[in-house]
Amino acid sequence: MHTYIIRRILYAIPILIGINIITFILFFVINTPDQMARLHLGMKRVTPEAIEKWKEDHNYHLPIFWNGSESGIKKITQTIFYQKSAGLFIFRFGKSDEGRDIAHEITQRMWPSLAIAIPTFIIGLMVNITVSLFIAFVRGSYLDMVTMIWCVIIMSISGLFYIIGGQFLFGKILNLVPISGYDSGISVFKFVVLPVLIGVIGGIGSGVRWYRTIFLEEIGKDYIRTARAKGLTETRVLFKHALKNALIPILTGVVVVIPQLFMGSLVMEAFFGIPGLGSYTIDAIRSQDFGIVRAMVFLGAMLYIIGLILTDICYSWVDPRIRFE
Repeated sequence: MHTYIIRRILYAIPILIGINIITFILFFVINTPDQMARLHLGMKRVTPEAIEKWKEDHNYHLPIFWNGSESGIKKITQTIFYQKSAGLFIFRFGKSDEGRDIAHEITQRMWPSLAIAIPTFIIGLMVNITVSLFIAFVRGSYLDMVTMIWCVIIMSISGLFYIIGGQFLFGKILNLVPISGYDSGISVFKFVVLPVLIGVIGGIGSGVRWYRTIFLEEIGKDYIRTARAKGLTETRVLFKHALKNALIPILTGVVVVIPQLFMGSLVMEAFFGIPGLGSYTIDAIRSQDFGIVRAMVFLGAMLYIIGLILTDICYSWVDPRIRFE
């Protein structure tokens, strides 16, 4: 088991290197530092002097991969790739184009994102699995058909409708929660309860349909028929046998959500004015701060790979037939 974990971690290293190089090429080879300077200066007729001044202020005047004018190790260290991208592997995100420390801002902004994402994930998972098990229990009935129709309707409605509608109903009409904003301490509850509620409701449609398909597939297998033949109740069959054996595909779907738990929801945080990593990324894209965007892309890729590794480890816990040599 330990050998497998080490091997998976070693596999992740070249993947992260490839992602880092591809991201760097997109930002600095296809989109050159001269083009970045013109975008940031925001002038139609930018003088070459102004471009060079901006590049020197942001250390974009160096060669991209190899500095032939230097000697020794400086041929590598005095390059844009080393100073802007190599440090990402040790979480040295550097400074944004506006001079702010990216690592400090990430550590400050990740808590508002987690305050929304973790409750949404846990409550949504519990609701979706519970409803799916109930629908699988009454499969083929009128209630099953009505629930599936509602799931399709919920899936078909844009997430913006739930956000704007929730703000209008609970924030403006009923005046139960603030429309936007964020606070620390106990007061944070009134600011995150509506985004969490909207996140759970917006994900019920796809979640219930997905888990229902998984449970119906398990119910049709031989071991379920054997359990029923032994006289077990349908409730015991569903919750003890079907649910346990359906955890592998459930874990596979859960891993996709792991980066979002940390990175935050771009749209949700932007509409509710929550200072999380989602709004941080949107603000960086709007201001064309490529340093922040590069850091967030690399961080999201790393979290996704970590999620895959954790998922493979959980497989061995859920299914004892899986053994990693």
